[in-house]
Amino acid sequence: MRKLERFDNLVQMFFTRAREKGDKPFLWHKTGGAWQPTSWAEAARQVASLATALQALGLKPGDRVMLVSENRPEFCITDLAIMAAGCVTVPTYTTNTERDHQHIIENSGACAIVVSNTKLAKTLLPAAIRSSSARMVIGIDEVRAGQSGTMDFHDWKDLIAKHPADPETVVARASFKREELACIIYTSGTGGSPRGVMQHHGAILHNVAGCCTIISEDFGWEDEVFLSFLPLSHAYEHSGGQFFPIGLGAEIYYSEGLEKLASNIEEVRPTIMVVVPRLFEVLRTRITKQIEKQGRFANMLLDRAVYLGGKRAAGTTSLLDTPMNLLLKATLLPKISKRFGGRIKAMVSGGAPLNPEVGIFFDSIGLTFLQGYGQTEAAPVISCNRPKAGLRHDSVGPPLPDVEVRIAEDGEILVRGELVMHGYWRNEEETARVLKNGWLHSGDIGVIDDKGRIKITDRKKDIIVNDKGDNVAPQKVEGMLTLQPEIVQAMIAGDKRPYMTAVIVPDPEWTAEWCAHTATRCHFRELSHDPDYKAAVGAAVERVNRDLSVTERVRKFIIADAPFTIENEQLTPSLKIRRHVLKQVYGERLDALY
Repeated sequence: MRKLERFDNLVQMFFTRAREKGDKPFLWHKTGGAWQPTSWAEAARQVASLATALQALGLKPGDRVMLVSENRPEFCITDLAIMAAGCVTVPTYTTNTERDHQHIIENSGACAIVVSNTKLAKTLLPAAIRSSSARMVIGIDEVRAGQSGTMDFHDWKDLIAKHPADPETVVARASFKREELACIIYTSGTGGSPRGVMQHHGAILHNVAGCCTIISEDFGWEDEVFLSFLPLSHAYEHSGGQFFPIGLGAEIYYSEGLEKLASNIEEVRPTIMVVVPRLFEVLRTRITKQIEKQGRFANMLLDRAVYLGGKRAAGTTSLLDTPMNLLLKATLLPKISKRFGGRIKAMVSGGAPLNPEVGIFFDSIGLTFLQGYGQTEAAPVISCNRPKAGLRHDSVGPPLPDVEVRIAEDGEILVRGELVMHGYWRNEEETARVLKNGWLHSGDIGVIDDKGRIKITDRKKDIIVNDKGDNVAPQKVEGMLTLQPEIVQAMIAGDKRPYMTAVIVPDPEWTAEWCAHTATRCHFRELSHDPDYKAAVGAAVERVNRDLSVTERVRKFIIADAPFTIENEQLTPSLKIRRHVLKQVYGERLDALY
């Protein structure tokens, strides 16, 4: 069994692997229809040169540098270079609105911004130019700006070319310790504005070491290949899809996007895939439809495979199942395995809750499926299912090595260990709320079974996690909706769903004016079925959507039967909405919107 060495920081880990791997391929991207590699040695040279350039531009240790880019080799190189310069990376979603960028720049105090192209810069630059801290923009590709103001613009490739540096010299200067800040990852909070989670080098290294232990003990640590698909600005992909592969000395291929993901999987032949439940649901649907077209025998084989998978999950298999298992291994399973490249060791699901049936389906067709649990505040992996511990798809497995988990008196899951953040950036109040005596209060309710596996039973906090693993703070969206003159109350929904929906209570005064203007009878329940009335309310929703990110936008809504009140128990005495009551009343109608 191989264990990850103990490193002082993430930069040291990378340069150690680069020294070991040399000219072997590290980062792959597709251009001109062909996959092109960047070697470990070349990546190390670029990291060293860019780190030296950042220092030459006047960046000091501890300075925050915002990184706005899609998944590509330059993201990884830039992230490492920022850290190698002693600075702090602030990775940011490419889907952020101008308002989101403005908040993150101001809150983090980022003095430099790296952006990949002109398209992303269109939303970013207005916020950067208005900010009080940002003074330079570095474009990975050419970035055109209509007016720069006091902002300095630099070209990524030119900076590397003009500042050649020896990787050994740069890593020798990277003497910072595990407890020092590596990055600030912004995540939606219950108050609406994204909060900056301070992840230190040791937190991410702790995650990497724990994940490496699982691979080594349960599967064997060899020449691993990852296909990077989830946004690298998400803590799950940042740690699991970038630093975990670096720790393993693995190759990373950057996917061309969802529409080409299936073909990318066949071409790349990954050994490990880090994805969210929604992707597995899409893949399950595709596999099922493809097999449906192959006739009755193929469908019978799939039905039997899923049936036997359910028996294995329940622990009720018998010798009588052996002939069918042998038939499946000789017919159906090799064909499916080939579609996934033929060498998948494990598919790891995280970032959002998973329907156990999906896990059973993939195990049934011969693909090892592991569900994990975590939070950005824990770098982010807390636990993961392991074959060694006995796979249970209704659990999220035992904690990683050297992670303490206990259940509080009210059922809340508490976590302690090096993986826990040091706090929220410039937010002492929220930090004090979730960090108490070294324990991270997760906001999730759960139990621990007799084998030490965690099972999530409920969510204490109100954050909505969609089916792709993105967090949406409902209070923020609801607050923006109720600022519109047409809307007095609102509740949004979308947990484990592809988009947000809402229950909306139109403003009575606005409604009276609309009815008078359109000569319509002003009866609340009748109006909810009036297409013109609903379109007028919908116009207000669309105004709000323009200022929201793609994941936050309300795609569909229903009009409430009546206002939320204390009397109908839809409001608390302090006038907060009772989500569980509203979901009971409107749940079926909201479900019908999908």
